[in-house]
Amino acid sequence: MYEKYMIVPEKAKKTEEGFEIAARLPYYRGVSLSMIEEIEVKVDGETLPHNDVMIIVNGKTYNTEQRENELEERWEMVDDAILSVKKEGGFASGEHTVDLKMVLRIGYLPFPATRFAVPKTISL
Repeated sequence: MYEKYMIVPEKAKKTEEGFEIAARLPYYRGVSLSMIEEIEVKVDGETLPHNDVMIIVNGKTYNTEQRENELEERWEMVDDAILSVKKEGGFASGEHTVDLKMVLRIGYLPFPATRFAVPKTISL
């Protein structure tokens, strides 16, 4: 349902180490960051290492390990998070196709909820 809103292409920007893109939570409630089991980013079909994707929520930056252990910070549905993606050598200027997968742990579900974003084209 919310998958088509997960990637916000108009907020993509190139950085020295890669790029940043805004992402929206694919769930109707907010979650604490520790309930995000996985964030997977693909660019032009290439899956990037998890350690190369940082999440910025409420102005604070978290790597995978920090995110998994963060019990206090919440990502609310109405807030954009920034995914900061690094790649050695960076990304070429121009258009790229971005895919996003999130696996969320929802308290009342006995299994993880996996959400795949509708792929979007971004310009860097």
